[in-house]
Amino acid sequence: MDSSTVDGSASLPSTGTDAKKRRVSYFYEPTIGDYYYGQGHPMKPHRIRMAHNLIVHYYLHRRMEISRPFPAGPDDIRRFHSPDYVDFLSSVSPETLHDHTHARHLKRFNVGEDCPVFDGLFGFCQASAGGSIGAAVKLNRQDADITINWAGGLHHAKKSEASGFCYVNDIVLGILELLKIHRRVLYIDIDIHHGDGVEEAFFTTDRVMTVSFHKFGDFFPGTGHIKDIGAGQGKYYALNVPLNDGMDDDSFGRLFRPVIQKVMEVYQPDAVVLQCGADSLAGDRLGCFNLSVKGHADCLRFLRSFNVPLMVLGGGGYTIRNVARCWCYETAVAVGVEPGNKLPYNEYFEYFGPDYTLHVEPNPMENKNSPRDLEKIRNILLEQLSQLPHAPSVPFQTTPSTTEVPEEEEEDMDQRPKPRIWNGEDYGSDADEDEHPRQRSSDSNLTPVETTTDMRDVDDQAKVDDDMVDADH
Repeated sequence: MDSSTVDGSASLPSTGTDAKKRRVSYFYEPTIGDYYYGQGHPMKPHRIRMAHNLIVHYYLHRRMEISRPFPAGPDDIRRFHSPDYVDFLSSVSPETLHDHTHARHLKRFNVGEDCPVFDGLFGFCQASAGGSIGAAVKLNRQDADITINWAGGLHHAKKSEASGFCYVNDIVLGILELLKIHRRVLYIDIDIHHGDGVEEAFFTTDRVMTVSFHKFGDFFPGTGHIKDIGAGQGKYYALNVPLNDGMDDDSFGRLFRPVIQKVMEVYQPDAVVLQCGADSLAGDRLGCFNLSVKGHADCLRFLRSFNVPLMVLGGGGYTIRNVARCWCYETAVAVGVEPGNKLPYNEYFEYFGPDYTLHVEPNPMENKNSPRDLEKIRNILLEQLSQLPHAPSVPFQTTPSTTEVPEEEEEDMDQRPKPRIWNGEDYGSDADEDEHPRQRSSDSNLTPVETTTDMRDVDDQAKVDDDMVDADH
């Protein structure tokens, strides 16, 4: 089938709606879907494999460079996280969980319930972080205009603590890589939960501006008040958009676009990182917003129009069939095509019944964000932005060396390792997904990608100045 059409539906021109073609680099670790948090846990890495499967069956891989990320090493992860925490993550396992060495650290590092110890935990963290670091390297080397890592976006992890299903903050690690080349980096978070780990890491610097749109109130993690604006050198460089249940496409767009437009004008970032947590979609198992896939993706479409180097990451999302739909569609937005609504047959086709469509209708629910409240929020945010100096100057010292990427032999993604962690036997245990059977066949039936390279970090990284990251604030 011609890659420009799917199910007979003509795509948009590859140049995209803003008439400018983008070079897109997509990071995918084939084993990512094998990791399993445990029976009953809402976080399912399997959703990333489902999204990838849709991406391939829509032939979107033909429009991108596909890279298999090299796992981030302990030294890479220590660029943000504390050494003792990294040592713990790299050595703990379900078998060693209760020995003396590890048991006494579980509470200290907030590992156990929301953030369980599962088989291959550190490998999962390495894959997620490796994708985001590799994505940043691509942007730094100007080898891509947009980079995508759906296994990233784990925004709750702290310097010395797991939180909210997140262990290693791949976003912070990716931003630190971007800061080696770019003077100012803008981070935008549209997950339904506040991006607290990223905001905390950069709370006292003006080199990173954080903007989080999230449910606020009696809701995890409980942070992200509109008055939380940063501190010290970073005052006014944290922007928080607190929202209520039922947020719909129209209301979200009328807030997102003017606020981000102003941020782009005033802050003038050299690179943008967008966390696309899909738990803000309608019908999410843990969320309470009412965004459609198109409404969610409109944020990416808007940022793409600025033609600033852009890193796109995953995040939350717990109704996994909708997460796969969303991230597939957003991949299409990144490459500048409009896929047909009728899903092509794929390995997880039964998950998407009874409609078997890419898009999902919002739910009939009340939007508790009144126009008056949204107007008030918008005015407060624009007033905060007015306090910023126009495009802050950044005093540069020695620029740290950039991560080198050696040439690797092309890898055939058809030849994949057997699932090594999750055998699928326990997958149907969760009520939300009971009606959706496991995959019919392995991912080895996927259409091969055109380019596959390992992203390897081979240099000892220079230390990032202490004032760049204040994770203990």
